[in-house]
Amino acid sequence: MNDLYSKYKSLRTGAVADYIPELAKVNPDLFSICTVTVNGDVLQVGDFEHLFTIQSISKVFVHGLALEDHGRDYVLKRVGVEPTGDAFNSIILDEQSKRPYNPMVNAGAIATTGLIKGKGATERLNRLLEMFQRYVGKDVFVDISVFTSERSTGHRNRAMAYLMLNFGMIDGQIDESLDLYFQQCAVMVNCRDLAVMAAALANKGVNPLTKEQAVDSQYIKDILSVMYTCGMYNFAGEWAYKVGLPAKSGVSGGIIAVVPGQMGIAVFSPLLDARGNSIRGVKVCEELSQQFGLHLFDCVDRRLPHAMLRNEAS
Repeated sequence: MNDLYSKYKSLRTGAVADYIPELAKVNPDLFSICTVTVNGDVLQVGDFEHLFTIQSISKVFVHGLALEDHGRDYVLKRVGVEPTGDAFNSIILDEQSKRPYNPMVNAGAIATTGLIKGKGATERLNRLLEMFQRYVGKDVFVDISVFTSERSTGHRNRAMAYLMLNFGMIDGQIDESLDLYFQQCAVMVNCRDLAVMAAALANKGVNPLTKEQAVDSQYIKDILSVMYTCGMYNFAGEWAYKVGLPAKSGVSGGIIAVVPGQMGIAVFSPLLDARGNSIRGVKVCEELSQQFGLHLFDCVDRRLPHAMLRNEAS
């Protein structure tokens, strides 16, 4: 990890996201890598304590909460699981079912957020924050400036919501559901937090540090399947080919990847490619996968170095 950090620290291609004004203010040189094993071992390098908004990575975990609230059959009626090959903010629905294609694109994520139960906006937000707290192992909060920025400029997301309302894919509380969606994207995390969250998914839904059940284990296969096929948007095919792990990116510069049964990986670097993925993050994950044989379809023994699994016997 130190070698990868040193290798890519000087890489300054790409640009920070600027369609959300607050995100354009971030320091482009920030860079961190963190891994957390299912045994709770943490390795980290760089700016791993720097806080940033989780953005689209939140979709993974909100999808899990919607599954817990309603079950997979009901959620599947509202949101599909098909990869699109289109950008994350495409205004497109399945022509036959009128559903958004999957929970990882914006349209699907808005529909998924609309499924979160609660009596009013405050209770629904508190349930989301409590869910994130289980994954991270500590209290989390919403960055109000980023939330306000997204809310005031999110006209495209608002258009998606009204289109889905027309086809009955979301209920009539458009403003409440959109606010909740913008708030979930503005939850503050650091690179270490993301690695712990990814490790919980690798550990059958159990936070490896606190031992708390973050999500019902029966839905892990649903979450990871959608991450694998849809989590990297119109880069999902190449990611599956080169990296071969369930993953999710966010326009603030975060990427998580899950090695089922072994560990979670997180990288943070706000310099993005044209698809909205962290350039350093993609390169780091590609090299980790290649060097340690982490690809799900790699035939080599995927055992991690002994130092990373020193608690294996316990």
